[in-house]
Amino acid sequence: MGGDYAPNQPVLGAIQALPELPADARLVLFGDEKVIRDLFASEGADVSLVDIVHTTEVIGMDEQATRAIPGKPDSSISRGFEYLKKGEIHGFASAGNSGAMMVGSMFSVKTVPGILRPAICSVIPKEDGSTGVFLDAGANADCKPEHLQQFAILGSLFLEHVYGVKNPKVGLMNIGEEEEKGNKALQGNASSFKANERNKFYWKYRRP
Repeated sequence: MGGDYAPNQPVLGAIQALPELPADARLVLFGDEKVIRDLFASEGADVSLVDIVHTTEVIGMDEQATRAIPGKPDSSISRGFEYLKKGEIHGFASAGNSGAMMVGSMFSVKTVPGILRPAICSVIPKEDGSTGVFLDAGANADCKPEHLQQFAILGSLFLEHVYGVKNPKVGLMNIGEEEEKGNKALQGNASSFKANERNKFYWKYRRP
């Protein structure tokens, strides 16, 4: 029930999404049941179209994630990951504390074997109608070259298999186009990015 303008906006977003969902998909909302039911009623929406898991705690946006998850087991984020881990839902999303979401995912569903660090991925629509992704978008403050390499591969695979983009172009965001610029992680990645056959590498974003 966290995030900007919560709990109203997440619930209103769920109501707007209902007509667009496939027939075999069903939303499960985690949060204060009375608040959710009241919002559905105020919008004239049918609350029977969703399942509600009542929670009594909220993880604030300024709370430390590693303490909040175990400290508030009846929060919407904690309960959501509990359901995901048990296989009672197929996916879980929240507009709340991103750190808590990251910690919850690490402890519940864990990373793919071999992945050193998770990354937050932002989907970016382009002017020509195509789709790009940007990662990491806030999960890691400091990264080693091998982390950036994995982020590039993860983003490339995501675009290829989820959005159907063939041979995605991979770039490094830096303070300039020269390979010697940037911190050590960026400097150490220019040559290795070019050597990776999976990456169609370019150094900075250019206007067409």
